[in-house]
Amino acid sequence: MANPVAKFETSLGNFSAEIFLEEMPITGKNFIDLVEEGFYDGLHFHRVIKNFMVQFGCPYSVDPADPRCGTGGSPHGNIQDEHLESAKFSNEPGTLSMANTGRPNSGGCQFFINTVHNHYLDWFTPGQSKHPVFGRVVEGMDVVNKIGTVATDRGDRPQTPVKVEKITISRD
Repeated sequence: MANPVAKFETSLGNFSAEIFLEEMPITGKNFIDLVEEGFYDGLHFHRVIKNFMVQFGCPYSVDPADPRCGTGGSPHGNIQDEHLESAKFSNEPGTLSMANTGRPNSGGCQFFINTVHNHYLDWFTPGQSKHPVFGRVVEGMDVVNKIGTVATDRGDRPQTPVKVEKITISRD
């Protein structure tokens, strides 16, 4: 069975990402469950750092001006970190990676898409930051790059909000 694909319909265009459900079953299932519940629909990218990443998934970002953007958690709570020897995916351009607070097992609904190779965020490299990769953009990386270069304010929030209208999952 092939991994499912998530189609993101955004205000700047569409892109699709393969979700590594077979390789990352906890993180992949958590993401797919949130998509199928409609949790992500109508949220905004709340953090964009050029030549780094674009971050998404905070429930407070339904209002992109909410000062709590980036601080919200998942309705399902936190998930266990997946540090699997069989799934050593690096934080390369176009990969989806679980955001967390820096503490173990603190991921939930927020994730980021790398726009450059952020190898120092890999869970299998030395250092504090540990962000497991659970997917990769397979179509529309130009849209992700467009999001990654929008003008931002001092807090890394897009000056013109970038909304995700809908995410859908397809399984072959």
